[in-house]
Amino acid sequence: MTRPSPSATPVSAGGGGDDTGRAAREMSAARRGGGPPWASAGMPAEKSMDFGPSARRLMGMLAPERALVALVVALGIISVTLSVIGPKILGHATDVIFAGVIGQQLTPGTTTAEAAAAARAAGNETFANVIEGSSVVPGQGIDFGLLGQVLLGVIAIYVAASLFGWMQSYLLNGIVQRTIFSLRREVEDKLNRLPLRYFDRQQRGEVLSRVTNDIDNISQTLQQTMSQLLTSVLTVVGVLVMMLVISPLLALVALVTIPVSMYVTKTIAKRSQKQFVAQWRYTGALNAHIEEAFTGHELVRVFGRRHEVEADFTQRNERLFDASFRAQFISGIIMPSMMFIGNLNYVLVAVVGGLRVASGSMSLGDVQAFIQYSRQFTQPLTQLASMANLLQSGVASAERVFELLDAEEQVPDPTSPAVPVTRRGRVVFEHVSFRYEPDKPLIDDLSLTAEPGQTVAIVGPTGAGKTTLVNLIMRFYELDSGRITLDGVDTATMDRATLRSGVGMVLQDTWLFGGTIRDNIGYGNPAASEEQVLAAARATYVDRFVRSLPDGYDTVIDDEGSNVSAGEKQLITIARAFLADPTLLILDEATSSVDTRTEVLVQRAMAALRSDRTSFVIAHRLSTIRDADLILVMESGRIVEQGTHDELLAARGAYHNLYSAQFSAAAADVE
Repeated sequence: MTRPSPSATPVSAGGGGDDTGRAAREMSAARRGGGPPWASAGMPAEKSMDFGPSARRLMGMLAPERALVALVVALGIISVTLSVIGPKILGHATDVIFAGVIGQQLTPGTTTAEAAAAARAAGNETFANVIEGSSVVPGQGIDFGLLGQVLLGVIAIYVAASLFGWMQSYLLNGIVQRTIFSLRREVEDKLNRLPLRYFDRQQRGEVLSRVTNDIDNISQTLQQTMSQLLTSVLTVVGVLVMMLVISPLLALVALVTIPVSMYVTKTIAKRSQKQFVAQWRYTGALNAHIEEAFTGHELVRVFGRRHEVEADFTQRNERLFDASFRAQFISGIIMPSMMFIGNLNYVLVAVVGGLRVASGSMSLGDVQAFIQYSRQFTQPLTQLASMANLLQSGVASAERVFELLDAEEQVPDPTSPAVPVTRRGRVVFEHVSFRYEPDKPLIDDLSLTAEPGQTVAIVGPTGAGKTTLVNLIMRFYELDSGRITLDGVDTATMDRATLRSGVGMVLQDTWLFGGTIRDNIGYGNPAASEEQVLAAARATYVDRFVRSLPDGYDTVIDDEGSNVSAGEKQLITIARAFLADPTLLILDEATSSVDTRTEVLVQRAMAALRSDRTSFVIAHRLSTIRDADLILVMESGRIVEQGTHDELLAARGAYHNLYSAQFSAAAADVE
C-alpha cells in the first residue's frame, strides 16, 4: 500500500471541502475561457529552454558516476582503436594478394625495376607504375602463409574490439539505470517538498506525465544514444587519424563533407527541436485530459457530455499527432541527407584514390583501406544525425522534468523547530491574512481563539474560506501576514511533520489507498495493535458493514475505493482518524455521504472522538453542529458572526438566515 511522505500528508487525509475543490473548479472554468491566469499552467507552451543548457544539465546528472564514465570512455577508446586498425591490416592482406597476382605475370628471376622498365618499353606506363608502387616479386605467387597470419591477426583484433565494446555497453547500462533511479528518487523527494499551491496550478495528469512518461523517455534516450554517441565520436577521431596517416590529400577530400554535414544537421535539428518540445507538452496535456475524463467517467455519462469529451480528446490527439509527425518527419530528413553527403564523399575518394593507384603513388591496399575508412568516417556522422530525433526528444522531456525540479518549494522547516511543551490543542489566529492570488482578497485580518476541548464549527456559503481556514492551521499554505499559534507556539516555527502528527483530518472527499480495510484504518496509526484497530472500527460503526463482507477486514479495496460505497468510505476515514487519537481534530463535512440513521450513530462516535481535544468542524448541514461550543459564520474570508447555536439564532443575523434557508419550506426563495 502506497504511503505518502508523513511531512506531506496529515494523519487521516481525504480531500475536498469548499476551497480545496476551488482549484479544480477554476481549472475547469479556465478551459472554458475563464478562471485565474495560472489555470493554463502545464498546457503546451510556445517557447522552450535552449537545447544546449538542457543537454549539458542532463549530462551533468552522470557526475556521481564519473569514475565509471572514465572507465567506459577508456574501454571505448580501446575498442574503437582496435576497430580502426582493422581496415589498415586488411589493406595489407589485399596488397599481399595483389602482389602475388601481379608477380605471377612477370618473368621469374628479374628485379622489380627491370620488370617496370620492360613494361614501359612495351608502352604500358600505368602497369609500370603499379609494379613500382606494390611489393611485387617477379615470378612469385600469393604468399598464403603471410596472408593467413594477416587474416588471423585481423580476426583477433575484431574479437578483442567486440569484447571491449561489450564491456563498455554493460557498464554504461548500469550507469544510465542508476542515474535514472536517482532522478526518479529526486523527483519523488521534490514532489514532497512542493507546496499545495503548486498542485492547485497543475493538472494531475500533467504532473503524472512528467513523472512517468518524460522520465521513461529520458531513460530510453540515454540508453540508446550514450554508447552510440561515444563510439561514433571516437570512431570519427580514430578514422580521421588513420586517413591522415595513409593519405593527407584523400583525408582533405573526406573532410570537405564535414562542414556541409554539420550545417545540414544544425539547420534541420533547430527546426525539429520545437516540435519535440510541443510533442511532449501535448502528451502531458492529453494525459491530463484522459485522467480527468476517466476519473469522472460516471459524471460524463450522467450529464450526457460523452461526445464533448470525445471531441476534446480528438482535438488534443490531433495536436499531438501533428506535433509528433512534424517532429519525426523533420528530424527524419537528417539521416537521408547525411547518407547522400556520405555517398558523394565515397565517390570522391574512390575517383581520387583510383588516380593515385594508377600513378603509383598509393598501393591498392591503402586505397581499399581508405575507402573503408571513408565509409567508417561518414557512418558515425550519419549515426549521430540519426540520433538527433532521439536526443531532441529526450532533451525536450528533460526540460519538462527540470521545470518540475526547479519549481519553487515550500518554505523550509526551521533548523531549530519549536515544540509545544504540552499538546492541549489551543489554537489562536492573530490578525491572519491570506489570499490565493495577490489581487483577489480572501481572508483579511482574521482573529479567533479555540480553547482546548472546544468544538468550533465553521459555517458559511461556498467559497467563504472555511476549508482555507483549516488548511492554514495545517500549513498547507503560508500566511501573507499574522500568525497562528498552537499551544502558544507559532506554527511557522514548528516542523511540519511535528505539527501534523498531532492532527487528524476527515474530509468531505474521502481517499482510500490500495490495500485491505484493515490497512486503511491502520494508516492512522501504524503502531496500533489489532485490538486497537478493531476498537476504532467498532466505535465508528465500520464493524457493522465489514462483518457482512466475505473477507471481512481483509477485503482488498482499490485506490479509488470503488468496491465500497461513498458512505462506507467515509466511515473508514473516520475510523482512521479515531485510531490516530489526535490532539486537534478537523472534520470537513465528514458525514456528507452517510445516510441519516448512520449519521446519528457517527455523530455519537464523533462526539466521543471530539472529547478532550479541540475540534474544527466545517458543516453545511447545520443540524450537525447545534451542540458546538463556538460557531463561526464566515462570508468572503471574514468572520461575520460567532457564538453558540442559540445565541446566533436569537441574533437573527447571517446564521439565522442560513438556518432558516435549510429548514424552511422548499418553496421559499433563497437569495
